[in-house]
Amino acid sequence: MRNVGGGRCADPCAGRLSMRALLCEAFSGVDALKLADVPAPQPAAGEVLVDVHAAAISFMDTLMASGKYQMTPTLPNVPGTDAAGVVAAIGDGVTSFAIGDRVACSGWYGAYAEQMVALEAWVSRLPDNVDFVTGSTVRHCYGTAQYGLVTSAHLQAGETVFVSGAAGGVGLATVDLAHSLKAHVIAGIGCADKEAIVRDRGAAEVVNYRTESLRERVKALTSGRGVDVFFDNVGGEVFMAMTRAMNWGGRMLPIGFASGEIPSVPVNLLLLKNCSVVGAFYGAWSQRCPAESALADAQLFAAVADRRLRPLVCEAVPLEERRRAFELATSRRAQGRVVLLVR
Repeated sequence: MRNVGGGRCADPCAGRLSMRALLCEAFSGVDALKLADVPAPQPAAGEVLVDVHAAAISFMDTLMASGKYQMTPTLPNVPGTDAAGVVAAIGDGVTSFAIGDRVACSGWYGAYAEQMVALEAWVSRLPDNVDFVTGSTVRHCYGTAQYGLVTSAHLQAGETVFVSGAAGGVGLATVDLAHSLKAHVIAGIGCADKEAIVRDRGAAEVVNYRTESLRERVKALTSGRGVDVFFDNVGGEVFMAMTRAMNWGGRMLPIGFASGEIPSVPVNLLLLKNCSVVGAFYGAWSQRCPAESALADAQLFAAVADRRLRPLVCEAVPLEERRRAFELATSRRAQGRVVLLVR
């Protein structure tokens, strides 16, 4: 747990030694996280300290707490990637924010706590009409959608997008964003009760890949052409089926592997359709290209404020009821994001 000096701090946090947080002491999953007092962080140069009001739960958080993500944090740590709250202190060199600003922020970990430090480029000003709960759900989900669709796949208006895992946090944000970009959206879901919500966020067509032939259904919906962009949160058999349901020049985006299976691609199918598989690791891009990422964040929050984008919160749950929140977030019942209320 880092606790470095430096920076400027508002009086309420000056000299604060500890804070309440969910602590990961072993990679035993989110159910093993315990509520504890841990050392309070202070911002280093280029960092912002935020008094966290709400923290969103993501699939990535659950993987990190189990030691199953692409990167493994040191132990002990405070999990959580996305939060929203009020700036409590700023490190040396920070110029974009001041103490008291309402913000959303992200990091590889640290959100499930009363205070979180984040890089200046990973902090976004929260519009006045966007509450903390909603604000905590935007950066990771919509940022991933924007990076995949716009930066990586160069989606054009009128193109057809298929989104797997479309009712989850990232999936629903992708449906919402693709619709706002005037794409024709086909949503892939695993159970029928999620159809209404993906249609409400802009899906023109819905495919249940647990009850239908994904390949045949997609081809029928596209008059045999296939899709232009495939945004995949699931992996496994869904990804394999879609290698045979792409349009000429299609772009396949492996985003996540919720099925637990990482697929192998028959490259001859890519050759026949002139398709490409484009990796879209938003977190790594955001870290490597902070200026571009910060600009994209500002555009996304402006769209949320104007209701051009509509993040969905499934439920906001007090931190003390974290086990119920994690169970809901990791079950197939959740539609959109589950959020922890820290304050």
